[in-house]
Amino acid sequence: MGALLTPAFGTVVWASIAFLVVMFLLRRFAWGPILSALSDREQSIAGALSQAEKVRQEMADLSVSNENQMKEARAERDRMMREAREMADQMVADAKNKAKEAADKEVASAKDAIAVERKAAIAELKAEVGGLSLEIAERLLREKLESTEEQKALVNRLIDESPLN
Repeated sequence: MGALLTPAFGTVVWASIAFLVVMFLLRRFAWGPILSALSDREQSIAGALSQAEKVRQEMADLSVSNENQMKEARAERDRMMREAREMADQMVADAKNKAKEAADKEVASAKDAIAVERKAAIAELKAEVGGLSLEIAERLLREKLESTEEQKALVNRLIDESPLN
């Protein structure tokens, strides 16, 4: 049994020569292209990984940039809304002021018209009262001074009382 497991010297030499020939052929024709293909593959994977990292970083930068732009857009929108509200409030206040001024002018105009009408009414009333007073005085004098002697006595008395004397 021991003889079956022990190889002969010639078999070992031929096996070693065959091994060296196969090894030389593999090194010459297979390992070079395999190693260069593995190296190329390793470089392309490394390049793809670096490209992916670069794209991930750009995406993160874009995300931050987009967030900043959104914040700026919100701030701009809020500012524009605040300005629009302020403008609307200002327009309402201006309209109120103009309406108040117009109402004040109308009131002043009405007061002036009332004052003019009152003065005219008072003047008309005075004229009417004066006319009535003259008419009453005329009637009284006619009744009292029907005779010529009474008229002469009244004329003499008025001449004596007049400031011309």
